[in-house]
Amino acid sequence: MAATRCHLSAAGWARSPAREGRAERVPPLCAHTVPTPYPLCPQLSVMKGELGEAERLLHQALRLAHQADNRRAIVYTYSLDDNAILEMSLKLASIYAAQKQHKLALAGYEFCILTLEEKIAKQKDLPEDVLPAEEKANTRLLLGMSLDSYARYLLDINQLSVAQKMYEKALQISNDVQGETHPQTVVLMNDLATVLDAQGHYDEAYSHVKRAAELAKVTQHPEEHMVLNNLAAILMHRKDFLQAKQVYKEALKQAEQKGDADSVRHIREELAELAKRRRGSK
Repeated sequence: MAATRCHLSAAGWARSPAREGRAERVPPLCAHTVPTPYPLCPQLSVMKGELGEAERLLHQALRLAHQADNRRAIVYTYSLDDNAILEMSLKLASIYAAQKQHKLALAGYEFCILTLEEKIAKQKDLPEDVLPAEEKANTRLLLGMSLDSYARYLLDINQLSVAQKMYEKALQISNDVQGETHPQTVVLMNDLATVLDAQGHYDEAYSHVKRAAELAKVTQHPEEHMVLNNLAAILMHRKDFLQAKQVYKEALKQAEQKGDADSVRHIREELAELAKRRRGSK
């Protein structure tokens, strides 16, 4: 049985605001901050499932920025490796992925990742007075977010070995920049375990998800019940049925306390599957 593909939130890629005297950053995933006379918010359209409208608004935002007579227009028009335009390119790639426009999605993700990797390599040895460490970290976090998004897409289209590599890179960045206890690092440990489990690498998957569960408990992670659900699934795949049942019950208890109806339903289905497997093993 394949791994339970339970994606946790990817909203933890926090980046610091720009310092005074430098070009203002566009907040991630919402193009209405480009100076225009129109309220543009493709993020809202995506949330409503209006993918075509979100794509149109992003293109419109870029066009209006091109027409605007200010510094940010110059940034949007000419600086392809500016983090603001790369964030918008990443959102477009995610829209194409949701629309199953695979060639466009792959091209978008690869553009973002390769451009950011080249940018980071160029910035690596720049002194603090030329480029503050905070801005270097912001660029690394944007790369991490891109790798994370690409990995989730690859997992969805069953490109498991490539997804694993992307998750490993994203996890390394989150761990280096944000620390092991950061919520996003915990999410990535969990997601890496999921893709390892899907490939049948149960022991390695268990190592990652066990650590994720430990950190989720210590840090009171809001999605601890989902991490526990994945831990239980991996225990089940390792045929450790007794421990899997105990972990599923704890996950169910937390999901009920948090009012997460979808997770409650899913965990109950998993418990039924566990009972079936236990009967079949006797």
